[in-house]
Amino acid sequence: MKISARQLPTSVKKGLGPLYAIHGPEALAALEAADFLREAARKSGCTERDVFTAEPNADWSRLAATASNLSLFATRRLIEVRIPTGKPGAEGGKSIEAYCARLPENDVTLVLLPELDWASLKTQWFAALEKAGVVVEAKAIQRDEMPEWLADRLARQKQRASVETLEWLADRVEGNLLAAKQEIEKLALLLPEGEIALDAIREAVTDVARFERDGLMDAIHAGDQARIVRVMASLEAEGEPAPLLLWTLTEELRLLMQVKAGERPRRWLDPARMQQLSKTASRHDAISFDGAFTRAHHVDRMVKGVETGGMWDSLLELSLTIAGKPALQATPA
Repeated sequence: MKISARQLPTSVKKGLGPLYAIHGPEALAALEAADFLREAARKSGCTERDVFTAEPNADWSRLAATASNLSLFATRRLIEVRIPTGKPGAEGGKSIEAYCARLPENDVTLVLLPELDWASLKTQWFAALEKAGVVVEAKAIQRDEMPEWLADRLARQKQRASVETLEWLADRVEGNLLAAKQEIEKLALLLPEGEIALDAIREAVTDVARFERDGLMDAIHAGDQARIVRVMASLEAEGEPAPLLLWTLTEELRLLMQVKAGERPRRWLDPARMQQLSKTASRHDAISFDGAFTRAHHVDRMVKGVETGGMWDSLLELSLTIAGKPALQATPA
């Protein structure tokens, strides 16, 4: 069974299962899901906790031994299996499958994983985890989900805000969920319960938005000009290496051309990613692709110091061009 981290409380209300595996890109969501399950296990009578960490060259026979050992005090246990790399290896994979086939009676098992690649998600050991228990995906919170996420956090501390205020706050904390949590908690200390005004939040909240290249790609494929400008400004302020950003944009441009031409990309892409690329590619034709590559060539010469000009302005114009939303009067240098 698969659920998102946000669905976990509702799922546990129906009863605590024998096994949960947490994975995903959002560290805060994964951390809070694990803490929630530890507390739920404690309330259900799990007064002991055994931890097995799959370090390099780990002795996986210890996992089977942990499962077969009886509690010293005949109480329920929480058995944590931590796999920091997400790669248990051949021996570890077989051990996980065997463990899932014979879960310890009355105990609760919590498997902690990082974000897994598509190949790991297709393994037999991961399929065994999904069959034996509940797989909890700690998904990243997207920009359009942020206002609802913020409203829920405010409600927990008996505060609320208007849609306008939530949108303003979302812009300030986008891409940095841990900082968003900290800012919301700060509002509980600085402001009273009930409705909180935008002006009050403006004075209390620091602009903690952090954007990575993936955030820029999302804005490009959404065709959101304002967000592209905002993300690019943040990347420049954070000292993002211009050569690496140019490489990312150029690779995305090549993928778009392949998709437009009906060619199969060299690397595997999930269906959602292909749909995203197809949508953006539909905004282009041969002429627009040529223009984008010409612009990328000029930016490359700026990066190498061969040409002069506003490099970050040119990177912004290239991003808007790839999005199919070129800036007005934007021409290659």
